[in-house]
Amino acid sequence: MTQSAFRAKLLTFTGDPAQSPDAAVFHEDGVVIVEDGRVAASGAWSALKDRVSEGASVQDLRDKLIVPGFIDTHIHYPQTDMIASPAPGLLPWLETYTFPTERGFADEAVAADTARFFVDELLASGTTTALVYCTVHKQSADALFTASEAKNLRMVAGKVLMDRHCPEFLRDTPQTGYDDSAELIARWHNNGRQMYALTPRFAPTSTEAQLEACEALAKAHGDIFIQSHVAENLDEVAWVKSLFPRQRSYLDVYDHYSLLRRRAVYGHCIWLDDEDRRRMAETGAVAAHCPTSNLFLGSGLFDFDKAQETQMPVTLATDVGGGTSFSMLQTMNEAHKVARMGGHHLTATRMFWLATAGAAQALDLADKIGTLAPQSEADFVVLDPKATPLLARRTARADSLEELLFAFALLGDDRAIYETYAAGARVHSREQARR
Repeated sequence: MTQSAFRAKLLTFTGDPAQSPDAAVFHEDGVVIVEDGRVAASGAWSALKDRVSEGASVQDLRDKLIVPGFIDTHIHYPQTDMIASPAPGLLPWLETYTFPTERGFADEAVAADTARFFVDELLASGTTTALVYCTVHKQSADALFTASEAKNLRMVAGKVLMDRHCPEFLRDTPQTGYDDSAELIARWHNNGRQMYALTPRFAPTSTEAQLEACEALAKAHGDIFIQSHVAENLDEVAWVKSLFPRQRSYLDVYDHYSLLRRRAVYGHCIWLDDEDRRRMAETGAVAAHCPTSNLFLGSGLFDFDKAQETQMPVTLATDVGGGTSFSMLQTMNEAHKVARMGGHHLTATRMFWLATAGAAQALDLADKIGTLAPQSEADFVVLDPKATPLLARRTARADSLEELLFAFALLGDDRAIYETYAAGARVHSREQARR
């Protein structure tokens, strides 16, 4: 048995800080003890120092903060190279930049190179788990999983399904989409730390026949993830209404094909009504809030109060490359501002929960990731409060946990990530990356 220990300030969660004032657990002088890739114990150093074995590796990080690894619930790895591309809105942006870029992933070398860079970029931002969209090409999913497996990450990904309203060079069929997805599920789902997500891009790019194929796959594999987009943009909502006139709403299209359930994650969820939100709460389907993307594309403002009223599960996501940063800290920054524009005060403590334990709970992975609980997988991030002169100056004056976390969320980015660990192994070091 190999043991290592990390002494630092610690933050973890036992529940939603919006529901319980004691849900955030903070230790000014804490320790995480790791054995064979899992957390053996975490808590106050004074209580646990005798649990540290003689000869164990002990890192002294007392001037830094350890938090569970960030979880990004909606991101497109093929869009890495087209991030920050100008367009007047969602649909023109897809036509002008997204589809032409994704065409290149027919080349296995392009897919592999992009996947490696993408994974490294996630880790540099402190993200240890993500729900990832690949392209329509089967090899794009293989490349992403291969890059993730090399770092031993807990990753969820899937091949995109599209059989209409897209360029011919990105089009599959109901049968090829079904066959490719089934093959990828067999190869990658629960293979080590890799997990599969059935991935119809969004309702307008799938025929009824393809959605029926998705329904069949989802019913045959009850523990796989499902991911898609819903109610991001008003033009898109109107388009879906014209394509599926018999369905009550955009979300109802997915519900009609039995695609709302636990482990089903829908990006954006801006233009839902209360019946939609209640239906997501009833089924356990998750809303992935993508603030930097929604602001960049002018899609609209997510309604936190309505989500809270209906108990719709919510997580945070970057949505790169519509999103403008891989950093979950930058995503928190924009999420706070979006919430304020709607009259909702989103605390930093809750934003950290949404990006860690809250996401793990929503994704049905709370027994594996998202906290520093004993037997959880040892995925965590070391945050540096002195990463920049301004951050150092502000955190030195922080009089509470909320102020400290708020400074990280509003002033932090990838520079604040000192180290990232996956299954107890260091997979990113800021100092080494700078050399």
